[in-house]
Amino acid sequence: MSHQRQVLQQAGTVEENAVRFDTEKAEQVVQALNLDLAASVVASHQLRKHRWSVAGPHSRDLGRFFREAAAEADRHADALARRIREIGGVPLSSPATFERHSPVPFEGEDVYDARTSLANDRDAYGDSIERVSSHIELAESLGDHATGHLLRGHLADLERRASAIDGLLAGDSLTDR
Repeated sequence: MSHQRQVLQQAGTVEENAVRFDTEKAEQVVQALNLDLAASVVASHQLRKHRWSVAGPHSRDLGRFFREAAAEADRHADALARRIREIGGVPLSSPATFERHSPVPFEGEDVYDARTSLANDRDAYGDSIERVSSHIELAESLGDHATGHLLRGHLADLERRASAIDGLLAGDSLTDR
């Protein structure tokens, strides 16, 4: 059985779009959103890893926190990918591409104690907060207020999670695992 493939749009390109956002401006926004998309996917995987490996007396609460944070990162990734398509771009989609483009590095496959895992997540959230803030400014300076609105919602979620992690790290009760 022969399968004929038809490429509808090549990766890395931006085409005319239904929302009539200028393609030259859209290229800049798509590039920024793809960085945020990659960071969200990498963060989601790291948060899942932390959920799978957390142990100790607080493992249930921390596991729930990591599960909810990973689900939130997945929702962000989906919303970013949809917006990229709406303005005529192609969202990143392969694991290698996510890792290569993510401004937030994955901490690796080793298992760390809860405090170290949370500190790594706090650093990742801090980097994402700075980047998303600059992407809001970029999008709105180019006249893409819908993307600015989307990113403002993401920014509020990122700040809330970073604050929650700070609260968890402030406690003395986290065990070595």
